Amino acid sequence: MAAVPQTLEPVKLGSGYNTPWWASALKWGLIAAALALAAYVVQRLVANGSWLGVVITAFILLCILAVYATRRAIPMKYLLPGLILLVSLQIWPIVYTVATAFTNYGQGHTLSKQEAIDINVANSVKEVEGSERFKLSIAVPEGGDVATADLAFLLTKPDGSTYVGTKKGLEPLPADGVEKTDTGKITKAPGYTILNAREANKRSADLKAFAVPVSDTAGIKSVGISAAFQGAPTLKYDAAADTMTDTSVTPNVVYSPKNAYFTAPDGKTLATGWKENVGTKNFKTLLTNETIRAGFLKIFLWNVAFAAISVLSTFLLGMLLALLFNDPKLKGKGFYRSLLILPYAIPGFVTALVWASMFNQEFGLVNTLTHLNVDWLGNAWAAKAAILITNLWLGFPYMFLVCTGALQSIPSDVKEAAKIDGAGPFRTLRSITMPLLLVAVGPLLIASFAFNFNNFSLIYLLTQGGPFQSGDTSIGSTDLLITYAFRLAFSGASPNIGLASAVCIFIFFIVALMSYSGFRRTAQLEEVN
Repeated sequence: MAAVPQTLEPVKLGSGYNTPWWASALKWGLIAAALALAAYVVQRLVANGSWLGVVITAFILLCILAVYATRRAIPMKYLLPGLILLVSLQIWPIVYTVATAFTNYGQGHTLSKQEAIDINVANSVKEVEGSERFKLSIAVPEGGDVATADLAFLLTKPDGSTYVGTKKGLEPLPADGVEKTDTGKITKAPGYTILNAREANKRSADLKAFAVPVSDTAGIKSVGISAAFQGAPTLKYDAAADTMTDTSVTPNVVYSPKNAYFTAPDGKTLATGWKENVGTKNFKTLLTNETIRAGFLKIFLWNVAFAAISVLSTFLLGMLLALLFNDPKLKGKGFYRSLLILPYAIPGFVTALVWASMFNQEFGLVNTLTHLNVDWLGNAWAAKAAILITNLWLGFPYMFLVCTGALQSIPSDVKEAAKIDGAGPFRTLRSITMPLLLVAVGPLLIASFAFNFNNFSLIYLLTQGGPFQSGDTSIGSTDLLITYAFRLAFSGASPNIGLASAVCIFIFFIVALMSYSGFRRTAQLEEVN
């Protein structure tokens, strides 16, 4: 046997460990990739004038360098990716939603006031009588995204001279490298990417708002995508008085700021408004507007009923099936369990669309098999029943799986002891199985309630919130609060994202209060163990 050494030198960790060269190369390669990505993002943010985004990107990059460029902060090397994703995907959307709820952000109110002024003035440009027209090619700076980069006008005058027009003004375009058609339209110019017809049409809104300033009172506007003219705006902005004056009519009409629009004395407004802080106006609207308040209360009651009935029905059916297939005397349990989880394996949006076709009044499978003539999706109560039936089909496999796992974790000796004490099957189920089952599934029932409270996809795909009554398409018979918020934000004649954000805040507090109360009650179940 080898002699045992009298003393053992302690192993030095950290400084005595040599990192393989490939690991170091990989680490610094990833850091370099992060630097390159950050540089690209910063470049795009600077081009868009988003200085807050530049600061945030730089801060994240400094955190990456501080954590991964040294051998210190070992735990943070694992936590930092999760923290970045948590802030970007969870915390920031919440903060942005809350901030939006205190604004008028929505249709016609998406820009700053200065941007609204510029667009209104640009849209008022009319051709100067007797002015010459230009051959036009629409372009963006070379390397820029054709869908988002700043526009540039490549112009050819009747005398053949070429110019480039940007939001900064009009400058001569050197002839070197410029290619033109026989009509004078520029097809190639160094430093620019010329948009084709499809790309230009996709930016029609930007073209409508874009004008090349020539002087304080004139600019160049496009006519379609192949010609441009020199015009002068009919609207003039007075910064001292904060008013817009329309000089195209006599007498001139003065527009003053009102409700984030420039408004004339007769109530007429200019097309483009601006985003501004409105305080608690959106919350007051939800609480005081009679139409919205009545609809909000009706939607809230149905929302709670839908979530509660969905959880209760799916849990009861899933639990009963789990109890049935947990019987040791039953043969082929694995096969039956596989069949029961098939609805859970199919994507929910596919199932919702299939059930929507099955509930069709004239050709649907449900009416065909039952020989009924129920207007499942056109009658308010029938539509609610159709939604609950569809959600039962979608939800019971999940509860079945959860209850199956919870039942198999209950010790068999507890049931044997109850049987010896003379307890029958129902008494064992009520006093032994159910309490132990609820210990495991209680928190999941609360999570399921919260999920169904905001089950947007099922409602939207099955009924889209309908049926609607009396021609009012703002509030449907099967709307949940989340689908109502979606309709406020993205549908209708004047989408109001600020008001929809206020609805989302109400939803958050409602679900939070209900979940808090539920978790307080489920904590009592821990005493069962």
